[in-house]
Amino acid sequence: MAVKPGDFLLVNYTLKVKESGETVDTTFDSVAKESHIHREDSTFGPKFIILGEGWLPKGLEESLVGLDPGTNKTVELSPEKGFGNRDPQKMRLVPLRRFRDKEYPTPGQQVEFDGRPAVVRAVGAGRVQVDYNHPLAGRTLVYDVSIDKVLDNENEKILNLIALRIPEVPKEKFALKKHQTDLTIEVPEEAFYLSGLQVAKKAVTSDLQKFFPDIDTVAFQEVFKRSEPKPELPPATLKSAEVSPETAEAEPLSAPKKPRSPAKKKEASTKKPSTSTSRKRAKMGSENQR
Repeated sequence: MAVKPGDFLLVNYTLKVKESGETVDTTFDSVAKESHIHREDSTFGPKFIILGEGWLPKGLEESLVGLDPGTNKTVELSPEKGFGNRDPQKMRLVPLRRFRDKEYPTPGQQVEFDGRPAVVRAVGAGRVQVDYNHPLAGRTLVYDVSIDKVLDNENEKILNLIALRIPEVPKEKFALKKHQTDLTIEVPEEAFYLSGLQVAKKAVTSDLQKFFPDIDTVAFQEVFKRSEPKPELPPATLKSAEVSPETAEAEPLSAPKKPRSPAKKKEASTKKPSTSTSRKRAKMGSENQR
């Protein structure tokens, strides 16, 4: 079935620059490795788009309309239909000191500066030339493109919209529950502490309410589960705790201890003063007097 604007698609492509023949982008892992553009932090696979939303260059989207899934097509785009012509007004010279909190700039490096993506063109004595033009602006682009799949299932569409905004977590880990016009999205633990999660939730909500008019309310549910199972008592402990009825009747498990009677204080014995010393001294004195 030929695709039309508004369709949810998974698209495969490889992009080359006509002037140099250089491969600069692809959805295939093997092609990325062969072209030396593979990165470990990149995810390869069919790209999710909604045809006509401008998520691909305008000229490429126009060439996909009417294409059947599984059909390969080569599309050449002029700069006007690709990423536009280069604009000299988008070049800036900024002081090098403004990069103190960032990685030291090098020519060709892609950076985010003043909240916008840019490319470092040159580094001089205390100044950096920053280019806000798209890296492929002014280039003629050649796409080898094919439609991998047309998404018809609503849950598939929703999960792909979530993955678009929260790409760090596999979309299969999100659980969906829909009741009439209310949608609940159960967020997996891997996403709880992602930077910018609240902003991503807002973007997901806006996308869902835009492309699914029947959804009025979107709720995100975060469930914290016990990480370790409860400890179980070993069988020996359980057996030692079991008491037969006969034993229980014959003798209590722990006999109450008799209260100790307060210790009696020993009566202080009244000793009579000894008179032996005085008598002896008196006798000795009487002998000296003799």
